[in-house]
Amino acid sequence: MKGLSTLVLAALLLSACGGEEFQDLRDFVNNAGADMRGKVEPPPDIKPYEPFAYDNSTALPDPFKPRKAEARGKGGSGQNQPDFNRPKEELEDYPLESLKMVGYLYRKGVGYAVIRSAEGKIYRVRTGNYMGLNFGQIISVSETELKIKEMVQDSAGDWTERESSLQLAE
Repeated sequence: MKGLSTLVLAALLLSACGGEEFQDLRDFVNNAGADMRGKVEPPPDIKPYEPFAYDNSTALPDPFKPRKAEARGKGGSGQNQPDFNRPKEELEDYPLESLKMVGYLYRKGVGYAVIRSAEGKIYRVRTGNYMGLNFGQIISVSETELKIKEMVQDSAGDWTERESSLQLAE
């Protein structure tokens, strides 16, 4: 009997908690999404696939057949290529990455860069000298920098100019 009275008492207490205290919150939750309707646009029309046939009548190359790169003009004709017949200078045996500008001299109106090779040998160069493995010709010498115009060949056989520089090492 004691258990039944406890159960009845608990039911009465719980029914007292279910009052109208939070009714406004319950109404808000129940009605919050009432006016909201999602709008999904229809998917776009799907166009049917039309295969393209590669044949000899079109000017387009077949992307699935290997083709050789063609020379684009100047490189093939030799207008832009370096002079292979001139005598090589000593610094053309070294890659530019292995050479360091370690000083600058100004003598009789001409600026010279002092270059050290990977072996520690010292060279004096000026505008017009060649250095590096890519037919690099020195185009300017200043107190802090040496600018070089190199000639490099691309995969199609064309020769193009590339500018490089050596900064004075600290």
